[in-house]
Amino acid sequence: MEASSSGSTISSVTGGKTKTHQPAKDVNIFFDELEGVNSPSKDDDSLLHHGNLTSTSDDASRLEVVGEEVPDKNKTSGLYFRDGKCRIDYILVYRKSNPQTEKREVFERNIRAEGLQMEKESSLTNSDIIFVKLHAPWEVLGKYAELMNVRMPFRPFNPFNAGAPCILVRCCFLNGHFIEINGRSRRSRRKIYYLHRRYKFMNRIEKQISRFRGWLPRKPMKLDKETLPDLEENDCYTAPFSQQRIHHFIIHNKDTFFNNATRSRIVHHILQRVKYEEGKNKIGLNRLLSNGSYEAAFPLHEGSYRSKNSIKTHGAENHRHLLYECWASWGVWYKYQPLDLVRRYFGEKIGLYFAWLGWYTGMLFPAAFIGLFVFLYGVTTLNHCQVSKEVCQATDIIMCPICDKYCPFMRLSDSCIYAKVTHLFDNGATVFFAVFMAVWATVFLEFWKRRRAVIAYDWDLIDWEEEEEEIRPQFEAKYSKKERMNPISGKPEPYQAFADKCSRLIVSASGIFFMICVVIAAVFGIVIYRVVTVSTFAAFKWALIRNNSQVATTGTAVCINFCIIMLLNVLYEKVALFLTNLEQPRTESEWENSFTLKMFLFQFVNLNSSTFYIAFFLGRFTGHPGAYLRLINRWRLEECHPSGCLIDLCMQMGIIMVLKQTWNNFMELGYPLIQNWWTRRKLRQEYGTQGKTSFPQWEKDYNLQPMNAYGLFDEYLEMILQFGFTTIFVAAFPLAPLLALLNNIIEIRLDAYKFVTQWRRPLASRAKDIGIWYGILEGIGILSVITNAFVIAVTSDFIPRLVYAYKYGPCAGQGEAGQKCMVGYVNASLSVFLVSDFENRSEPTSNGSEFSGSPLKYCRYRDYRDPPHSPVPYGYTLQFWHVLAARLAFIIVFEHLVFCIKHLISYLIPDLPKDLRDRMRREKYLIQEMMYEAELERLQKERKERKKNGKSYHNEWP
Repeated sequence: MEASSSGSTISSVTGGKTKTHQPAKDVNIFFDELEGVNSPSKDDDSLLHHGNLTSTSDDASRLEVVGEEVPDKNKTSGLYFRDGKCRIDYILVYRKSNPQTEKREVFERNIRAEGLQMEKESSLTNSDIIFVKLHAPWEVLGKYAELMNVRMPFRPFNPFNAGAPCILVRCCFLNGHFIEINGRSRRSRRKIYYLHRRYKFMNRIEKQISRFRGWLPRKPMKLDKETLPDLEENDCYTAPFSQQRIHHFIIHNKDTFFNNATRSRIVHHILQRVKYEEGKNKIGLNRLLSNGSYEAAFPLHEGSYRSKNSIKTHGAENHRHLLYECWASWGVWYKYQPLDLVRRYFGEKIGLYFAWLGWYTGMLFPAAFIGLFVFLYGVTTLNHCQVSKEVCQATDIIMCPICDKYCPFMRLSDSCIYAKVTHLFDNGATVFFAVFMAVWATVFLEFWKRRRAVIAYDWDLIDWEEEEEEIRPQFEAKYSKKERMNPISGKPEPYQAFADKCSRLIVSASGIFFMICVVIAAVFGIVIYRVVTVSTFAAFKWALIRNNSQVATTGTAVCINFCIIMLLNVLYEKVALFLTNLEQPRTESEWENSFTLKMFLFQFVNLNSSTFYIAFFLGRFTGHPGAYLRLINRWRLEECHPSGCLIDLCMQMGIIMVLKQTWNNFMELGYPLIQNWWTRRKLRQEYGTQGKTSFPQWEKDYNLQPMNAYGLFDEYLEMILQFGFTTIFVAAFPLAPLLALLNNIIEIRLDAYKFVTQWRRPLASRAKDIGIWYGILEGIGILSVITNAFVIAVTSDFIPRLVYAYKYGPCAGQGEAGQKCMVGYVNASLSVFLVSDFENRSEPTSNGSEFSGSPLKYCRYRDYRDPPHSPVPYGYTLQFWHVLAARLAFIIVFEHLVFCIKHLISYLIPDLPKDLRDRMRREKYLIQEMMYEAELERLQKERKERKKNGKSYHNEWP
């Protein structure tokens, strides 16, 4: 139904009869006629209906129908009361055998006293289960919408004619003048925007860009708004709802004025403030759910997500069907997300998560492209790499064994493949990519703040402030004896003493430290496994494993490490839950932030501890042949491969990242699918296929899986840990952004499918941002700069090669560092060891006669040490100190340079786009004008009515 001019009428269809009403002066009469509500019965038994099989056809709830009522179909849709008029806004579920009957009766009696209507129905599958259907009449919705400051579409004035009727026009504000775009049509109910003066140069550039876009496919990633008209953005001006100014709001039908998500949110707000027992703390639905009085509480989905008819020809049956077709279906994986529809159905908090996930996935495209370019650069320059050539041609260089006794001597050329693979990740473009990713992380966060500001403006979250949160029941029960006045509400509330709070925080911090020590112990176990098995694999019967003992050791160690990570994650969740409850946070948000921080810290350390060991400790403290450092004076510490440790780090990151993402995606969708399949199987065996499809909507939703107990915590945690993998060690694994991008494309659709089809509909809740996760992202961005600096300086051979090229190579002193300057680098990076100097427990079983026909006298190893016959045998050479100084200098210069760039970018990019800031100021001004003009028009009409009726009032001042 559309807004019309003062001379037209508004029509509504009620029970098949058309009624007309004057749009302005008869507003109050219009609502009086529409507000036919049933008074709630006080007898609980009269509200209980025995369950019958009902059809769940949702044809009556098609999106195109606005004011039409179809009572016969509504009665069988599963979305209304039995009268077919009252829409179900909320469902409570309990068992008749539950002993908490008295609390439930008091609670339900108080619910009816608040004005909510109630109807009960027993389950079709279990007579012990009772569904309580709740409906909020118009008076209740209006009352609490005003208390909750719910923003609703506002009726502005016409800027071209202040005395004209209150209709919206879409226009631009150009050079101080309004310019109408598309007149007084339905699509014109839009916010009034304005544009800055555009210069000819910019217009020419835009014309050239438009001409180039004309050659490309026409917006393949955009959703088809003509086929799916319900996706049109509703960006009308909004204002906090007020019953006194109800004539200022765009109300076509009271039943559809508040959408289903808003209605459920209002009902939940009421349920959280209803008492169930005498006492100041015996209040709220959450406490009844925690003590078992009610088994479940949830809003209903809007019917089935599937339809026999095509959405393109017959339209969407309901919003759930529309979300499935244009968001959760795999056929639209390449299209943008309908965020406005997600927000309308699931609320702003879930909408912001998917907005952030979509933004993060979009920002991964340039990072993945550059990472792939770095990898391909290594592939194309592989044949020109002087280091790889020297390694592959070094058939006369014999390397010392990498483990005690069983490891044989080996030719350096045997590691040719590993040298080539290392070059794919450790090449001249690696430093550039590390700097790029550090800058990318900053740009991603800064532009997300801008994107969040735009979303907050479009979703009316700019001025929204969270309500004063209720105190947690556990906190009240613990500290009910001590009270103090709340400075905001002025009411007495439980109080936790400072000494008690500090002692609990100290115990919690000690628990966190202990769990981190458990992680370190697990890493220590992996290290011992690597040390022991490398000798075992070296003596293996199979030649394939014997010749690749170090790779086999690394691969199996990574898989075992992954299993330990997954097992410890289960333990960490319980420990984090225990420590958070031990702290006794005052409110739910404080509890959530504390739990989030602990879980992230535990899982981050658990996931990355082995990676840190390989990156910065593996092969760094092994000593040298003849004087190896040993673990507990028994096991010789593991050495790097002759081609370096970077290949081990790449394997660690690649295997962990792929396995972790695959496991998470399987568990996210696999577990709910299996649970729901098992439920459907039991119902099919008991009632048959036809009976299952005719269950009412509340029965179907109850059989779905509830949302995670921690809300969006698991989804955010998975993506934040992935963000850490993508940025922290990206210099060692440039393909990490590409793997993350491919995973996120799947993740968006998996999460969408899970929310739409496998989970009960979560309560629509509001939020302005992603909360504590943004601070964690900033911390990961800072840590990534430090870790990448150390990876390049310590783990890779970038600095030793650079020092050799400028100081010791053929081009020393010439200021060049090309491939010709790397001739002889491999030989210069290897030291000489006298075989007779081996310790007895590390002396190899073979004497190396298979290489030259006689026992070996010397072997080589990776280090910068003097030869055995020098005045100081095996002492560090001058080149070692040059390399060490260069590494420290690179770390300092790299970190300071990148941090300066990050801070510069943060300073140059404002958190709020300039056009958005101007639009907000303009809107504030226009809303004030609209309020004034609308009020003035109302007073003028009232004056005309009084004159017409012959009534005059003297309102002059005395």
